[in-house]
Amino acid sequence: MSQSNLVTPAVASLMAGYSLKAHNTFGFDVCAQFACLIEREEQLLAAVRDPRVAGLPRLVLGGGSNVVLTGDFAGLVLLVALRGRRVVREDQDAWYVEAAAGEPWHEFVAWTLAESMPGLENLALIPGTVGAAPIQNIGAYGLEMCERFASLRAIELATGEAVELDGDACRFGYRDSFFKREGRERFVITSVTFRLPKAWQPRAGYAELARELAARAGQADGEALQPSAQAIFDAVVAVRRAKLPDPLELGNAGSFFKNPVIDAARFEALKRREPEIVSYAQADGRVKLAAGWLIDRCGWKGRAMGAAAVHERQALVLVNRGGASGAQVLALARAIQRDVSERFGVELEAEPVCL
Repeated sequence: MSQSNLVTPAVASLMAGYSLKAHNTFGFDVCAQFACLIEREEQLLAAVRDPRVAGLPRLVLGGGSNVVLTGDFAGLVLLVALRGRRVVREDQDAWYVEAAAGEPWHEFVAWTLAESMPGLENLALIPGTVGAAPIQNIGAYGLEMCERFASLRAIELATGEAVELDGDACRFGYRDSFFKREGRERFVITSVTFRLPKAWQPRAGYAELARELAARAGQADGEALQPSAQAIFDAVVAVRRAKLPDPLELGNAGSFFKNPVIDAARFEALKRREPEIVSYAQADGRVKLAAGWLIDRCGWKGRAMGAAAVHERQALVLVNRGGASGAQVLALARAIQRDVSERFGVELEAEPVCL
């Protein structure tokens, strides 16, 4: 971690009783006691040091794609809207590309490809902003964000210091990072820099992705493919759109549960009882289970509890069919967790932050 200049406070522009309906992808109709739109770094400290919010809890929102708001937020919501993207530098091995935290993630990925800098294409169409990507260590179709991460810039709210954190300092794990634990509420990420290798190799081994690529290329499933980065991007978008609902049309936060990872002995015992269980061997000898398969086998796909429901095409996705509250979505999630635990002896962990 390195430190740079102090951020100079500006005048805060706080909005009282601010609706967060447009700032969470579930579309929950809740309000913040105070909110502040952050378009420049110096606005952060001005907001948190405003005497009107002294002692109140804080919440940072980007696209609101990884949060479940169970009611009005009695505190200050920082709406990160920092924009901008640029190539910081390049060497013979890679491009180093920086994007501001408020940049929409999918648009940023599309821009890197348009600029002939591949490497993020497997992460296309993931909802949310660039600033949220390191917090969750987003991943999809055989790639995790941490594999392309170089560093990030963040503001420590207590001191006003701008700090730079590398991958070690961020302590990335499976859908996890320092910012979900010790760093939570301490820092606000303002920009992220990615290292995109010039010696690019396609990541096309994920089964769904491979089938889509083969179909688009007019090849039989399983034939050797050397797709371009753009072809992978287009295939990922097609696969995601085919099975995942658009939050603008049906409120959701994407995959609601993490894929659980268990040790090999537990897996072998489970496989004897459930021979068709979907699993993925891990490098450390453990086994990752497909949470969607577990939920489907418990009969939850397409089922509803009031206006909260499990999507009919993807059991990992919980949706707001209209008028559901965050508390109702959490009640549905807990019922699913209970049934999966009782049948498989496996505990499902929610991906979104539940407030």
